[in-house]
Amino acid sequence: MASLADINSQIKKHDEQIAQLRKQAEDLRNQERAYVIDEVRKQIAEYGLTAADLKLSTRGAPAARGGRAPAGKAAAKYRSPTGETWSGGRGRKPRWITEALAAGKPLTDFEIK
Repeated sequence: MASLADINSQIKKHDEQIAQLRKQAEDLRNQERAYVIDEVRKQIAEYGLTAADLKLSTRGAPAARGGRAPAGKAAAKYRSPTGETWSGGRGRKPRWITEALAAGKPLTDFEIK
């Protein structure tokens, strides 16, 4: 029967082997990935493909991954006397709006026309 020390020694040996195999697998994957990227670039150049042809988002991530694209900035609806802008309705009101409203000024005074 094996002792606890023997078993722990075997576990350590196997852990080292696992780490080596994981490193080898990572290296192989990186080599394969580099090859695939090179091949894809050649095909894109050969056929003159664009990001739109491949249905890629303009931010570089594939649109087909199912993730939502980040929301764009909303157009400004209000402007402070110092030039700061606010789109209105998204998130908290800026300090300059809350201070002006607290001072009794109407929101319409800041509308961008």
